[in-house]
Parts: sequence; structure tokens; C-alpha cells
Amino acid sequence: MKIAKLISILGMLAMTAVLIYGFTIGDFFGEGSQLASMPWGIVSLVDLYTGFTLFSAWIIYREKSLPVAILWTVAMMTLGFFAGSLYAFIALQNSGNDWRKFWLGKHA
Repeated sequence: MKIAKLISILGMLAMTAVLIYGFTIGDFFGEGSQLASMPWGIVSLVDLYTGFTLFSAWIIYREKSLPVAILWTVAMMTLGFFAGSLYAFIALQNSGNDWRKFWLGKHA
């Protein structure tokens, strides 16, 4: 569990750094429209949101509360794997070092 927690913390730190970089240096709408105009940009976005959707499905499955799961899903779709890393870290913290509880949540 310690390694998983470390990976989730590193994910949050990396995403924090690149989100700050992107929003302060980049042009979200200008660069986003360029990305969406390129075939590999579209491939990358579909790949990314497929991952977001699968991760969100896991969140919805394991959460006790549907409104909480929906909030996490919205965070996932807007903040990306910053939200995913934070969710994983919280789930690891709340699992009591039980991998079954981590993966299955309310179904454990």
C-alpha cells in the first residue's frame, strides 16, 4: 500500500505542476482547437477520455453515495488524473490496508 500511496501522491504533484504550467503559460482554447484539428490530437483526446470514463466507472461502482460518485466523475472529467490520483489516495487511506476494500469499496 505504501508504494500505491506514493504513486498517487506523485501523480497529484505532477498533475498540479502541469496544470499550473498549462493554465499560466498556455492558451487553453487556442491550443485546444489546434489539438482537436489534428488526427493524432483526436486520437489522444479519445484515448484520454476513455481512460477517464473507465476510472469514473470504477469510482461509481465502489462509492456508497451516487451524488459523491457524480462529483468525483465531474472532477475526473475536468481535472483529469489530478482528481484520479487524489481519489486513489483517499481510497487507499480509507481502505485500512485492505486491497479488497480499496478495489471494491462498498462491495467489499
